[in-house]
Amino acid sequence: MKPVAIFRHTAVEGAAYFATFLEAQSIPFQLIAIDRGEAVPPRADAFSGLCFMGGPMSVNDPLPWITEECALIRDAAAQDIPVIGHCLGGQLISKALGGSITRNPLKEIGWSGARAEDNAVARHWLGGEAESDELTVFQWHGETFSIPPGATRILANDYCANQAFALGPHLGMQCHVEMTPEMIGEWCASWPEEVAGIDALPPSIQTPAAMQAQTPARLAAMRKLADALYATWIAGLRH
Repeated sequence: MKPVAIFRHTAVEGAAYFATFLEAQSIPFQLIAIDRGEAVPPRADAFSGLCFMGGPMSVNDPLPWITEECALIRDAAAQDIPVIGHCLGGQLISKALGGSITRNPLKEIGWSGARAEDNAVARHWLGGEAESDELTVFQWHGETFSIPPGATRILANDYCANQAFALGPHLGMQCHVEMTPEMIGEWCASWPEEVAGIDALPPSIQTPAAMQAQTPARLAAMRKLADALYATWIAGLRH
């Protein structure tokens, strides 16, 4: 089986639980560290699937690798090679497939909930999780994507309507389902910078203390959601 390519854009936003899931399924993967200057492959057919992780930059920034990754996503889509994206990665998929990236009305930081949309695509991707009143996700973003043409929204919440979309074998997520306790601890170090200039924290932003206090109870619930999404995604991998 060809490996899954995992694109990392910053050292603290690695493959985390996504890599753990692939390893448990004996699926090979190759890390492409954009943050270390590694090149974006020109074609997708060397891989069984493409995964794009998060990052602090904007998809609208004039960075050469953003243009290159969007071109690679379009090449994968043309060949039905599955693509999955987390936060910045979901925004990259949206932009590559005709969507747009704009500022979200509120920043979302910390543990949050999401609702499954009532449609067949959401039920396909979420399985039994689609019946939950509220799904547990983790957030760390200030921008949001539009749903690209032909795609279907599968997750939403009150602070950011477009939490996840699917288009054929492709999945774009605004939320983070790949988190580990270690990553949450690392990200909390940048919290003061993230909230600078916000006089009163909206309910969509948690403090580092609240995030870390809730991690033991909420991580297991998010793992169930991640398992459902990732299991559906790997079913489409090219062999």
